[in-house]
Amino acid sequence: MQDSGIQVLFQGNNLLRILQGLGVTIGISILSVLLSMMFRTVMGIIMTSHSRIIRFLTRLYLEFIRIMPQLVLLFIVYFGLARNFNINISGETSAIIVFTLWGTAEMGDLVRGAITSLPKHQFESGQALGLTNVQLYYHIIIPQVLRRLLPQAINLVTRMIKTTSLVVLIGVVEVTKVGQQIIDSNRLTIPTASF
Repeated sequence: MQDSGIQVLFQGNNLLRILQGLGVTIGISILSVLLSMMFRTVMGIIMTSHSRIIRFLTRLYLEFIRIMPQLVLLFIVYFGLARNFNINISGETSAIIVFTLWGTAEMGDLVRGAITSLPKHQFESGQALGLTNVQLYYHIIIPQVLRRLLPQAINLVTRMIKTTSLVVLIGVVEVTKVGQQIIDSNRLTIPTASF
């Protein structure tokens, strides 16, 4: 029977290293998701603006973020800021910036879609009651939008967490990199392990 190699996790400080890498991955993911969720509603409301210029600018931002692969955005932020503007930021900070920009654009578009899918009479009823726009959105629109938004938001959050594995390419030592280091260091000692 082939050796699974599971005992490698318990040799030395391998398990501690994996947990530290997992902490980096979770930290980047949680901060990016929380920041994206803070900005998503504002972005979604701005995307439904009646101003053509504002809608054009938000659409341009959304399409730029969608077209550009996250890896390229990571390289632009991490290497481009350091080289062109002499701003040195860590790989973790670069990852949080990129994933927040990506998450805000994508979640903002989800909010926009949820707002535009609401029946028009929801808006008209709130205005007929004399609610201001802030009251209308706070009491009527946003609660309905959040219910419609939940499945797509969970999907996007899952994609964001999975995409954090790209940060290894800008030098961030997270769980994927630690696992690869452990495999590389034990490949010769346990050659039959199925890593």
